[in-house]
Amino acid sequence: LNLMDVYNIITVFTAISFIAYGINSFISNKMILEFERWGLGKKRKVIGSVQLACGVGTLIGLKLNFILIISSVILIIMMVVAVCVRIKIKDNISEILPALAYLILGIIILQQSI
Repeated sequence: LNLMDVYNIITVFTAISFIAYGINSFISNKMILEFERWGLGKKRKVIGSVQLACGVGTLIGLKLNFILIISSVILIIMMVVAVCVRIKIKDNISEILPALAYLILGIIILQQSI
C-alpha cells in the first residue's frame, strides 16, 4: 500500500461511517436515545441529514475535490462539536475517543485535499 491508497481507504471508511451514522440517526432506537442523552434530540434529524450528506459528499469528493474540501470541513466541525458535547456531559474517555478519532480522520482528509 502506498500513501495514496491509505488516504483513499481513510476517505472511503470515513464516508461510509458517516453515511451509516446518518441513516442510523433516523432508524436506530439506540441512536435516538443517544441524541436525547447528548441533549440534541430536537436536532437529530438535521444532524443525521448533514452526516448523510457529508458522507455522500466525501465519496463524491474522491472525484470532485472541492466537494471533498467542503464535506471534510463540515465533518471536522461536527466532530469538534461532538467532542465538546461529550466533555460537557462528562462522558468518559472511551466514549469521547470515537469522535476524536473521526476528528483526526477528517483533518487528514482535509489536509490531503487542499
